[in-house]
Amino acid sequence: MAKRIAIVNQKGGVGKTTTCVNLASALHSKGQRVLLCDFDPQANATSGVGVDKTTATPSVYEVLIDGVECRKAITSTPYCDVLPVNKSLAGAGIEMIGIPDREHLLCKALDSVAADYDFILIDCPPSLELLTLNALCAADTVLVPVQCEYYALEGLSDLLSTVRIVKRSLNPKIGMEGVLLTMYDSRTNLSMQVAEEVKRHFPGQVYATVIPRTVRLSEAPSHGKPIDAYDPYSRGTEAYSLLANEVIGRNK
Repeated sequence: MAKRIAIVNQKGGVGKTTTCVNLASALHSKGQRVLLCDFDPQANATSGVGVDKTTATPSVYEVLIDGVECRKAITSTPYCDVLPVNKSLAGAGIEMIGIPDREHLLCKALDSVAADYDFILIDCPPSLELLTLNALCAADTVLVPVQCEYYALEGLSDLLSTVRIVKRSLNPKIGMEGVLLTMYDSRTNLSMQVAEEVKRHFPGQVYATVIPRTVRLSEAPSHGKPIDAYDPYSRGTEAYSLLANEVIGRNK
């Protein structure tokens, strides 16, 4: 059965979608069967692997709200399989309120395809609301990207508190997959200081791999490609390949 990893941080702009897309592609390139589940209404992970987010139907919205079979919504790409999102998901949080056992809708959908994959990566929205709660209930573990900037740890206590509540009342198996340092600039003292602070707060849980701040990583989504397809020799490609090795190594 697939290892389900929710990539989550309620702060925006920390590299969640970048990590979801590029880790999925890197794992796929190493022979892993990977499903990228886009669960952010912005649909950037969907377009990041070359799927048109304006025409993606059926999408995860139809799976959750209309009961469409999950397998029918999955699209294959050269980089991984993707369960896409379109703009309809933006209103799903309200529509889900009246559905019984609404916190486990995504979990039930992924249960039906989990045997087909080694990893399912869930790209979460930048907030702690019902969609994110669904992702946490569906996940085995959480991977938390942390940007190497001044307010890096701001809000992480709220996230970890939410994970503890979910573990206590809704998903007892959920745990920490790891903390990933993103947008790291080795030329600045600030990046090094933030890295040390994060390691102090999360002893033994921070990946050895750090994701560098690089223009090529920022450019790749506009071409609908992960970094290893857009620029196979970039520092970003090397970093996500190393991260994929760590993730595989932790899940043997």
